[in-house]
Amino acid sequence: MKEDKKVRNALLNYMQWPVFLSVLVIFANIAVRLVSRQAGMVMLGFTVLYLIGAWFALWLGKKRAMGEMVAFASSYNESQKQLLSSMELPYGVADMDGRFLWTNRAMAAILKDEKSARKNLTILFKEITPEALAEMEHSLEVHASYGESRYKISLKKVEIRPEDVKTGTEAKQLLAVYFYDETELYSYMKAITDQKLVAGLIYLDNYDEALESVEEVRRSLLVALIDRKINKYVAALSGIVKKLEKDKYFFVIKQKYMPRLEEERFNLLEDVKTVNIGNEMAVTLSIGIGMNGETYIQNYEFARTAIDMALGRGGDQAVVKNGEKIQYYGGKSQQLEKTTRVKARVKAHALRELLETKDRLLIMGHKIGDIDSFGSAIGVYRIAAALNKKASIVINDVTSSVRPMKERFDDSSDYPDDLFLTGKEAAELVDANTALVVVDVNRPSYTEEPELLKLVKTIIVIDHHRQSSEIIQNATLSYVEPYASSACELVAEILQYVADSIRIKSLEADAMYAGIVIDTNNFTNQAGVRTFEAAAFLRRNGADVTRVRKLFRDKMEDYKARAEAVRQAEVYKGAFAISVCPSEGVESPTVVGAQAANELLDIIGIKASIVMTPYNDKIYLSARSIDEINVQVMMEKLGGGGHRTIAGAQLADTTVDEAKEKVKAIIDAMQEKGEI
Repeated sequence: MKEDKKVRNALLNYMQWPVFLSVLVIFANIAVRLVSRQAGMVMLGFTVLYLIGAWFALWLGKKRAMGEMVAFASSYNESQKQLLSSMELPYGVADMDGRFLWTNRAMAAILKDEKSARKNLTILFKEITPEALAEMEHSLEVHASYGESRYKISLKKVEIRPEDVKTGTEAKQLLAVYFYDETELYSYMKAITDQKLVAGLIYLDNYDEALESVEEVRRSLLVALIDRKINKYVAALSGIVKKLEKDKYFFVIKQKYMPRLEEERFNLLEDVKTVNIGNEMAVTLSIGIGMNGETYIQNYEFARTAIDMALGRGGDQAVVKNGEKIQYYGGKSQQLEKTTRVKARVKAHALRELLETKDRLLIMGHKIGDIDSFGSAIGVYRIAAALNKKASIVINDVTSSVRPMKERFDDSSDYPDDLFLTGKEAAELVDANTALVVVDVNRPSYTEEPELLKLVKTIIVIDHHRQSSEIIQNATLSYVEPYASSACELVAEILQYVADSIRIKSLEADAMYAGIVIDTNNFTNQAGVRTFEAAAFLRRNGADVTRVRKLFRDKMEDYKARAEAVRQAEVYKGAFAISVCPSEGVESPTVVGAQAANELLDIIGIKASIVMTPYNDKIYLSARSIDEINVQVMMEKLGGGGHRTIAGAQLADTTVDEAKEKVKAIIDAMQEKGEI
């Protein structure tokens, strides 16, 4: 608008110069008349003639100049239109809703197959939404595909104003649309990406156990068949594979094969299980892949992180670490229990060495702690006491399931007053000689007091849940065994090796025994040989079954809530029980919800149960299964995690109906992908 005014004023000044000169001549005539009357009269005649000539020149010249200007503007406008129409860069004008008003020939050639009614940016390109157009300030750039080509689409706001600015008519906003063809550039970038190196590691999960299950003369054949499967699989991807150890392999492939592997969901996981020459135990393996690192070394480190995560999650699965993004495939099989306790003994000795260098020990479980979290914390306290170390257990909120057991410790004179501390109280005690033991949880955000993880330098993790992408990064010692039934089982084994002749008090044995009983649902779920051995060890140290049973009898309100959850359960697709547990009048509704999920598994035909409990403005999900369904993978898709047969998640800002629909959608998606 300012530029229009400048041009208009310049033309107006140029056209009106005779008027300015006429005024000057009149003043000159007056000056001459004051000097001489006769000269003034002569000058007056010339002045009149000049004014008549200037008027004719102004009138005729203006008309001719305007005609020439209109002709020039028309010619310039036509030239500009021709230039825009013939410009090779696809260009168009659209309204603020995205509808094309005009396109040049290059743009029309791209959109030639589209009907005029469909020539709308929001219809042609899903990347351009009405919301994005409404929110854009001056410009917007998106990358989109159209047909077989890819374009960078640049949108810029322009204002079109009427010819007559005096009318006060508001300017109209339009969109200038530019298409920049990136097809060739994208193909080059894709070619470079496809040629990138992908590092991978393959570990056999149960190599020793599988060999022991076959007669000795056939063991070499079993190994040869497994080698052949792996070599053939990698060779089909034009990759190379190298055997590092008897049960470990390293391979490299090009990145262009990754979509194929992901689409096939790493069928080597299932293929290797078909190797059978009389071995009673099927061989399973884990795959860790690292890609899109800055260097080859970083890709290898990604692969190592991925394989550690695959093993920490129970094996028989593939984990792909793509930069910061982590994806999981497989994980259908139950991890086999290790028959040897060598690892437990090694971890026990390492734990002892760490604790001997520290003066104070803090022990922390997960939020809304259960009896497994409490019992394992008590077991670690006994280890610290045996090493003459000051120890305290961090508990912020005591649930109804834990309260009866905790009250027994509060009433006992054998334990110090500061046995139980809140998170804030524990934080005040932290110094350089403090160690932190995290039990029954390996996700930082789920711990009782996440801030302690930042304050304490020496952190030990003891857990039986499968690891997720969110792990405690700076752990000095980590003992995560998904095959274990409970954290109490792991701590009970450590107790037997950490020091000679540790005597556990009956009160402590009760707490740990209760943790195993609750997590195994009375030894019916995830209970292996070592589970019963740990329970036997605790029984020898004074654990009383009857006493534990009395402590964990239900209140009438809890029993009714659990019964209501079972009564209103919906059976989805004939195998999934989905229900809602009422929380009104129930002290610990999440615990009751978990109990209801366990009970639903006793119904014939139910493969998995999911119970939702609204509590503290969140929806708590408890998922359980017997053997066929991996509920941990299911809950991970909702931001949770857990164990293969016991898992959970928390949903904020969600209603019960929305949570139920999310669960059903995940079940549908997992069935389509063959994960169920």
